[in-house]
Amino acid sequence: MQLATTNDLKNGMTLNLDGQLWTVVEFQHVKPGKGPAFVRTKMKQVLTGKVVEKTFNAGIKVDVAVVEKRDMQYLYKDGDDYMFMDSTSFDQISISKVTVGDAVDYMLENADVIVAMHEGNALYVELPASVELMITYTEPGIQGDRSSGGTKPATLETGITVQVPLFIKQDEKVLVDTRNGSYLGRANQ
Repeated sequence: MQLATTNDLKNGMTLNLDGQLWTVVEFQHVKPGKGPAFVRTKMKQVLTGKVVEKTFNAGIKVDVAVVEKRDMQYLYKDGDDYMFMDSTSFDQISISKVTVGDAVDYMLENADVIVAMHEGNALYVELPASVELMITYTEPGIQGDRSSGGTKPATLETGITVQVPLFIKQDEKVLVDTRNGSYLGRANQ
């Protein structure tokens, strides 16, 4: 465990507060005209994803959790668990569906991901900002609808449904934003 002061806070830093891990989403040092300086933060609980605002007095000590990010490859689903292989050591680990979270909607077998580990436990799975996925089902677009800018639902090979423009066809590969599930464009063939 490392100690740091609130003056050392950075976005993405993981803190251990009362036995729970929190990631700093944003922070702001505030020096009012009267009274002591303080640090206003927005923090996300690592395990639940809950976001809270927390204020610290400037200069107080906080526990920094050592979070190791490892390059891994998603291998396969085994019941409610997902098997991953460390790209360096080739060790395989099983991660529960709860920990993998929404990443399941964007992961295909053999996908490269980053797994955040703390004291031997997987905390979360980090995906690239966008992934390329095949459309397994969508209604055909209507001729002449190309300029209206409308969208239609499309089911992707992972099972998630996203909104795509009307001109996109079944069996096309598209880029999808893994942060919000939005369509980004056709994948380069």
